[in-house]
Amino acid sequence: MHCLTKFKGLLVSMLSTRLERLLARPAVLRQSLRGIEKEGLRVDQAGLLSMKAHPLALGSALTHPRVTTDYSEALLELITGTHTTVDALIAEIDQIHRVVATTMPSELMWNHSMPAHLPADADIPIAWYGTSNTGMIKHVYRRGLAARYGKTMQCIAGLHYNFSFDEGLWDLLDLKQESAQDRRSAGYISLIRNFTRYNWLLMYLFGSSPAVSTDFLRGNVGNLEPLTPNTMYLPYATSLRMSDLGYQNKAQSGLKLCYNDLNMFLQRLYDAVTTPWPPYQEIGTHRNGEWIQLNTNVLQIENEFYSSIRPKRTTGPCERPITALAERGVQYIEVRCLDIDPNESIGISAQTARFVDAFLLFCALEESPEFTDSGWCPESAANFAHVVKQGRQPGLLLKQNGHEIPLAEWANDLLDHIARCAQTFGQALGDDHYVSAVDAQRAKVRDPQQTPSAQFLEQLKRSGGSFHDHALSMSKVHAEELRKRGLTAAELAAAQAQATQSLLDQQAIETSDEESFDEYVARFHSALKAPHAN
Repeated sequence: MHCLTKFKGLLVSMLSTRLERLLARPAVLRQSLRGIEKEGLRVDQAGLLSMKAHPLALGSALTHPRVTTDYSEALLELITGTHTTVDALIAEIDQIHRVVATTMPSELMWNHSMPAHLPADADIPIAWYGTSNTGMIKHVYRRGLAARYGKTMQCIAGLHYNFSFDEGLWDLLDLKQESAQDRRSAGYISLIRNFTRYNWLLMYLFGSSPAVSTDFLRGNVGNLEPLTPNTMYLPYATSLRMSDLGYQNKAQSGLKLCYNDLNMFLQRLYDAVTTPWPPYQEIGTHRNGEWIQLNTNVLQIENEFYSSIRPKRTTGPCERPITALAERGVQYIEVRCLDIDPNESIGISAQTARFVDAFLLFCALEESPEFTDSGWCPESAANFAHVVKQGRQPGLLLKQNGHEIPLAEWANDLLDHIARCAQTFGQALGDDHYVSAVDAQRAKVRDPQQTPSAQFLEQLKRSGGSFHDHALSMSKVHAEELRKRGLTAAELAAAQAQATQSLLDQQAIETSDEESFDEYVARFHSALKAPHAN
């Protein structure tokens, strides 16, 4: 216990000092930016995956800035701009949902992370982005994902929360790097390490996928148990989406990208996108004269790496993420472990967004020791794995710096610190809802039955129906509510103009190509530069 007390003391001391500095410069927090990318399958009124092309009324999936597709032609992805307040963020993602709902009167956006009824794996349509080289490279990359992981797993949906702090924050943290760019990158990498240590808390508080359809499992039930007709679950699970049931494979399981510094992360990622993997070599890059994957390496491209959080940097045309990060540093982080909230028509509540803001501030400000192969890194992975599959188990113990600690005890301790960050955020933005957003989570720690995962299971049991029927019913309710609120004349006109312009933009790209696709792929691969060593 002495070690735990000492650890907490260091954390409180560091956090207190940095919060005091931040309170003196509230403008720093007022310039924080947040954005959302929310996925959701298009389904028909029976909840079956849409086999129709991406609706023309929604514009081009290649060039539309707000409405695109992810893996499947039927997997919508809605993207907001960046906002300095949660209210503005929620307003935009709500508006995009209303655009989609009113534009697709015969279809629904499935409002759950886990799919239900899907066609045979071979029949799931891969997203199509037109005939341009830019569009084809996106499509071929997805063909590669199908060959490597299967199409079914690619239909799992999530919500990504993008966040950046004002540059002034990093000047308050006594970082030792000489340049502002290096301090910023070091600050974000430190944040990511702490996020990796404590992301189990997000899964406990907000995980919403404790059950799945037997149809989705395609006979691979593993250790899941029956719950209601055609529904399997784990009694204490919080997020089966983020468990080994989700997007996992042997090639990626060997990637140990623990974030001690940006260069180390980029070097290991570079190795993954340049090192051949024998099973993928057996598949090859072509079949019957057509591209089926971009290469035979462990990862085709950087975005194939699966993690709960990523360091990000906006890229230019044909620029690779590794190169952009190496040359210009981290710009923002992408939180990737949030389930879609099935009780919210837009998949997330303002309360959750405010909590994530405060959680990220906590991760940025607290002491962040480097990972070791035998310490925090494997511990963090094990804690996360335990919570997604058995987080509500009474008396569940996690590992904290080599010592066992009850989940509830650790969660309450973290909430105390996160509450102080929420108070600072709230004072800076003049928003009292930050404090209440953290306070609302304490009931979930006191009573696991208050968690979204437990609530979803209770709703399923009360309905007596299958996961598919319950998720479809909730999706219909949300779609109807969104359509009922509809769009103002100005919103409708703006949405139509944006869709039309995106189609024109795609056409312009397609007519401007002057090189073959083979040449384009070669140029894309050659754009990757090895990161500079420390």
